[in-house]
Amino acid sequence: MNNTKQLTVRYHEQPVGTLALLDQHLVTFQYDRDWLTHGFALNPFSLPLESRVFIPNLDPFDGVFGIFADSLPDGWGRLLLDCRLKEQGIAPSTVDELTRLAIVGDRGLGALTYEPSLQQDVEVAPFSLDELAQDALGILTWDAVENLDTLFELGGSSGGARPKIMTEIDGQDWIIKFFSHQDAPDIGVQEYQYAQCARICGIEMSETRLFDSQRTSGYFGTKRFDRLPHEDGTAERIHTASVSALLETTHRYPLLDYVALLQLTLELTRDFEQVEQQFRRMCFNVFAENRDDHAKNFAFQHRDGEWRLSPAYDLTHSSSVGGEHATSVAGNGKAPSMHDLLEVARSIGLKQKRARAIATEVEAIVNEMLASWIG
Repeated sequence: MNNTKQLTVRYHEQPVGTLALLDQHLVTFQYDRDWLTHGFALNPFSLPLESRVFIPNLDPFDGVFGIFADSLPDGWGRLLLDCRLKEQGIAPSTVDELTRLAIVGDRGLGALTYEPSLQQDVEVAPFSLDELAQDALGILTWDAVENLDTLFELGGSSGGARPKIMTEIDGQDWIIKFFSHQDAPDIGVQEYQYAQCARICGIEMSETRLFDSQRTSGYFGTKRFDRLPHEDGTAERIHTASVSALLETTHRYPLLDYVALLQLTLELTRDFEQVEQQFRRMCFNVFAENRDDHAKNFAFQHRDGEWRLSPAYDLTHSSSVGGEHATSVAGNGKAPSMHDLLEVARSIGLKQKRARAIATEVEAIVNEMLASWIG
């Protein structure tokens, strides 16, 4: 496979700009002239709507801008792609990020697509979730599997560490998660319960379901929020950007603080209701002990000329580096207190009485539901 030298970036079929390989490592970007007149900034911070060539840093996204790195498979999806490349006799280390974007083509998360595409269509054979879950475990343990093509077709553009597929159910686009060899078999039920709890706490969530299994207590599924279905059966792709992409920062190390996250929310949305929603999510993560709250587990979406928070996702009991929150709370990642939560509120201008009421409400709901699950 020859590495790609140049790609056209599109949004809803419209040319947005051009990605081009500057040298062996850096991928430049330049907006299309018409897009400069009628479009919007893909990232208002690192890619403002200006007529110039943008050159990224090598780190943290291997020489591409974060908004395009969001389109690339990560974790599970990257593992599937690497397995597929090896199966074709191609060393994954020889395939650069621009070529990986060409392989993604129009199957990436969010709204951006890439041409010319190197994606290969694979016929998906009938499958059961239990069969795919078992094959996913086989890939994680480097065993031979029969359904690699199917897993790649359904999950090769996905992110996150846990095995998953993206599939259509009743005309809607869904993500269904399996469990890894490090997870408890009931991880699906746990994430489903956490999603229910978050919704009761006033956190915006996509629709969630627990899919039947003969091997476990069920597989967690969530409707994709980067696809908006229409009555005619089509789906609008929504431009979605992780905080990691927006800030051009890695999610692999605990570099983010909720003070900065709420400031980013206000800067992008100009809406204190959105800031309050982000504060509510922080409270949930602290009280529900979701410590894997890194920069890729928060996202914003651009639609109708505005930036808004995406629905919350990846909410479950979890740990991070050293058992601390990946995103610290006013500098405290180990054991954030009510004082720390209120300090974050104070820093952004949320009234202390209102902030305390939200935090107290979320804490009570989480504690009540946790007690019912244990009981």
